[in-house]
Amino acid sequence: MRETGGVSKRSAGILLYRSEGPEVLVVHPGGPFFKNKDDGAWSLPKGEHDPDEDPRAAALREFAEETGTTLPDHHLVPLGEVRMRSGKRIQAWAAEGDFDVTSLRSNTFDLEWPPRSGRTQSFPEVDRALWCDLDTARTKLNPAQTPFLDRLLDHLTP
Repeated sequence: MRETGGVSKRSAGILLYRSEGPEVLVVHPGGPFFKNKDDGAWSLPKGEHDPDEDPRAAALREFAEETGTTLPDHHLVPLGEVRMRSGKRIQAWAAEGDFDVTSLRSNTFDLEWPPRSGRTQSFPEVDRALWCDLDTARTKLNPAQTPFLDRLLDHLTP
């Protein structure tokens, strides 16, 4: 488990959904490590935050950074927290909305690539976005994040 100062890393994210179906928005991580990975590699838009930062605010910031779209900070439904195999904890909120996947504009990160080449390249944090039904999302998402789908379904079921 990777830790910083004895504290597990924390991330926060938004599970955007459309009621029809329902469908959820999932994103594919950019960069060379995930280039040829598909099932089990996708995520909800999310990112790390400092321990003293409000997780809800971090979730909204990360959604904007990874998609290029700002969401209003109201009508967010808490979906709780999951723990990844790495020990990282992800807190998520659901938001009903729409997003044109062709308008994806992600922030970037720098990485020495190829390794030990001395050359740094920029890669998008997110290289693709996809609307999918919950069954497809269960296949695409990192398995540790699938409980968010069940919690969303609980919220949508009267």
